[in-house]
Amino acid sequence: MKILVFEFATATGVDDPSYIAEGRAMLCGILEDLKNFKTYHLISKDSQIINIQSIPIIVEGNLGEWLKRNIQDYDACLPIAPEENNILHDLTLLIEEQGVIVLGSSSNAVKLTTNKFETYNVLKDRFPIIKTEKIYFQDLDQKYNEYYNPNKDNNLSMVVKPADGVSCLGVMVVNSLNEFMAAQNRIQMLTQLPYSIVQDYIHGISVSVSLLSNGNKAVPLSLNLQNIILDSCDIKYGGGKVPFKHRLSELALETAKNVIESIGGIRGYVGVDMIIDDDKNMVHIVEINSRLTTAYVALRKIINFNLGEAILKTLQGDLPDNVTLNGTINFYKEGKTLRISVLK
Repeated sequence: MKILVFEFATATGVDDPSYIAEGRAMLCGILEDLKNFKTYHLISKDSQIINIQSIPIIVEGNLGEWLKRNIQDYDACLPIAPEENNILHDLTLLIEEQGVIVLGSSSNAVKLTTNKFETYNVLKDRFPIIKTEKIYFQDLDQKYNEYYNPNKDNNLSMVVKPADGVSCLGVMVVNSLNEFMAAQNRIQMLTQLPYSIVQDYIHGISVSVSLLSNGNKAVPLSLNLQNIILDSCDIKYGGGKVPFKHRLSELALETAKNVIESIGGIRGYVGVDMIIDDDKNMVHIVEINSRLTTAYVALRKIINFNLGEAILKTLQGDLPDNVTLNGTINFYKEGKTLRISVLK
């Protein structure tokens, strides 16, 4: 099988720290795992060469146009890209339309999970997903007064975010009218959508579940701690720990499994972000990542099989029946680099 792998930032030369550290680490990890296959990877002439046993292909110009001209030379493709502004969806759809196997979720599944409000609507009646409201920017004046009326005593903390954001970009916890306005103004500059979303702020432990899915059935691999930093009003993603042990671990794993199996077309390695609420003895779903996530970089080092090869088997319908994790790994962002520390 002739496989093409690409990561959006390194394939386009985007010099954005919010993409580079995690994206490059995921690309290196998957290429290392697939070194026994005939694997190629795309890299921009402006990006640093990756010293992995994979054949580099220099991309000049528009990534989408390159794919249209060349993707049919490959049997399968694994895209690593952000969801915002439909980047991952559009690239996935392009690959599908050229008749090439996508080593990941279908474009329809990516489209649904990209939009956090649409995801909420699909899951809200069946799963404990955080209450989410869509706010059109043209209606902000009305919403300011509704949420932060000076005559009300119960103004609560809320999370304001882009409906299609990635890696906490543009996410803010707001407690006042001024903070609410600042958050909305920032989001309007980040998204092409005419609205943002507002969610209840839930106190708890931020976690994710990594899974493999064949589009119908899913197998949970690990519960991961997320290092979410609240800096003034801004929420920032700083890395995490794999695995994370908690008394509600089994509940989190089972909930994530059921969520992924409820949406058709979610395939390959995927993740579900959650908040563990100790006080209420429950987990709250935040969002679905129908793609490779940063936890992959750590998980591949301690799992009892080759995780990249398992993705290929999963797309053929073969899910692992024995998952064992040997050790614990911390990972954290340091500038444009993702650092990994083995704890035991």
